[in-house]
Amino acid sequence: MNWPRPLDPLRSFKAKTGLLVVASLFLASLTFWITAQWQFRFALLAALLAALSVTQVLAHGMTSPLREMTAAARAMATGDYSRRVRSTSRDEIGQLATAFNQMAEDLEADDRYRRELIGNVSHELRTPIAALQAVLENVVDGVETPDHQTMRSALAQTERLGSLVADLLDLSRLEGGAVPLRRTTFEIEPFLDEVIRQASGPGSPLPAEVEVTPVGLRAVADTARLHQVIANLLDNAAQHGSPDAPVRVRVRVDQDSGQLILDVHDDGPGIPVADRSRVFERFTRGGAQDGGTGLGLAIARWAVELHDGRIEVLDTGPGCCIRVSIPQT
Repeated sequence: MNWPRPLDPLRSFKAKTGLLVVASLFLASLTFWITAQWQFRFALLAALLAALSVTQVLAHGMTSPLREMTAAARAMATGDYSRRVRSTSRDEIGQLATAFNQMAEDLEADDRYRRELIGNVSHELRTPIAALQAVLENVVDGVETPDHQTMRSALAQTERLGSLVADLLDLSRLEGGAVPLRRTTFEIEPFLDEVIRQASGPGSPLPAEVEVTPVGLRAVADTARLHQVIANLLDNAAQHGSPDAPVRVRVRVDQDSGQLILDVHDDGPGIPVADRSRVFERFTRGGAQDGGTGLGLAIARWAVELHDGRIEVLDTGPGCCIRVSIPQT
């Protein structure tokens, strides 16, 4: 039951306390005056009861947020973060209740993220571990011989495990703010050539078309973090685009905002509009089932945000185009 809180509009707890005292004294005096013809002890008792009644009503509304916070805190201690406090008061206790509700929402979000992270990581690790275990068991049992193909299969699963662990460590460092930016001025085109070269596998160069406008364009950014962003975007484009079609990389400086604009475009199926706001979240793959970790775009987003930049999916028709915008001042 929600009792009335007539003093909620007041912005000061001191004013509420003063008004409570005044209301109690006034009602006690009024009751004593009305019952003046009674015996003194009965008149005094009636005045005290009236004062206690008004005090109970007014004080209940003043202190109920504290009781609700106590109950919610006890629920949180047992893992229930869904409890909220009625924060209609405008005084200091009302502000405390609002801050408490915000804290409860943050704790609930952190707890949900922790549970999702454990579930997602367990799911991601299970597949390569199971595949690697099957290969090794077959070799040990003599079902398969440890030939080149078998070892390549085991190596692929090991590399996938290593990639997942590296992505998790990168994401943890980025979210924890443990990655300081070291901005330098560098030329874009040779930087992109090096990123593409490192993104290519042995004997299988990554097909890419690079266009930098104007020629000799220089940028100001943390080269290690920007390398991480572009490598993840190239990997994403290579996984979802056609094997024979090149990934198109376009770089320019916006004349109006002065920002460095980098577009990575592939000819794949694209990302549905409904998924574009979620594609940069952890373990989201935009509907693809390619066995990736689902962390590459989340890491790219965090690295771009470290530069006070923005990353987004553009509505460019066929294929997928992801744009990165980084301030140059």
